[in-house]
Amino acid sequence: MTRAVVFAYHDVGCRCLGVLLGRKVEVPLVVTHADDPKENVWFGGVAALSRAQGIETVTPDDPNAHDFVAKVRGLAPDFLFSFYYRLMLGRPLLTIPKRGAFNMHGSLLPKYRGRAPVNWAVLHGETQTGATLHEMVEKPDAGRIVDQEAVTILPDDRAVEVFGKVTGAAERVLARCLPGLIDGSAVLRAQDLSKGSYFGGRKPEDGRIDWRAPARRIHDLVRAVAPPYPGAFTELEGKRLRVLRTRLLERRDAARSTASLHADAGRCVAVCADGGSLEILELELDGEALSAQEFAHRIGARSLAIH
Repeated sequence: MTRAVVFAYHDVGCRCLGVLLGRKVEVPLVVTHADDPKENVWFGGVAALSRAQGIETVTPDDPNAHDFVAKVRGLAPDFLFSFYYRLMLGRPLLTIPKRGAFNMHGSLLPKYRGRAPVNWAVLHGETQTGATLHEMVEKPDAGRIVDQEAVTILPDDRAVEVFGKVTGAAERVLARCLPGLIDGSAVLRAQDLSKGSYFGGRKPEDGRIDWRAPARRIHDLVRAVAPPYPGAFTELEGKRLRVLRTRLLERRDAARSTASLHADAGRCVAVCADGGSLEILELELDGEALSAQEFAHRIGARSLAIH
């Protein structure tokens, strides 16, 4: 029987672990993360899934520690898989499995290597992204590609919706290529790293809106960080305004030095510095959730400058 040690977290971790178990791959050990109480945990729990299957499940602070590497080596796995596990695995771990170490990444490599690939793809206005299973090497997301599948990003898709599509693609990619990995027939192809870039992680402060940017870019930022992520935000009359969903409008005004916010027939409309306009559909003001109509009523006949 094929044996694999699995490093996994998040929805992709749950779904891909399910693929392995469904194909009768023996998984003697699952390595995951303890949920952070400060994080909005909106995704599936790998630990609960693996423990329900009777699999030993651990959450080491450092998976590259000598004692833990020795533990994995003692299991003599054929494969090592990483499915949205958040820590880099060093060479001592990667050289253990007899038939290779593989990672599932949430982009069409070599594009969007690194952290938060779905959020970055939405932020940059991409019309597609996907999931890629690739060989793990010491450089992140740089190994040979086993298989990948594209998904469409629609103009108003939020990152969480795109992540759902990517999760489905990841499950299909693994199911499709696993037989070839097991029987040795899989053909891997090298990445051309010059055709992609590496991106770092994102912080809540990165959601601050720069109203000097074009309306479409602001719309893409809102989509990229909308809940369950921290959300885009701005300051309005000394209060924190979280902009959670927008619609790009066709109307265009002349470019201006400052953006403004006003009510328009019960709608809340932001006119951006490039003259493009956004309808704000969902928002919070200092933590208070308001409908667009309620907020438009508060604005009244005023036109508020936003920076």
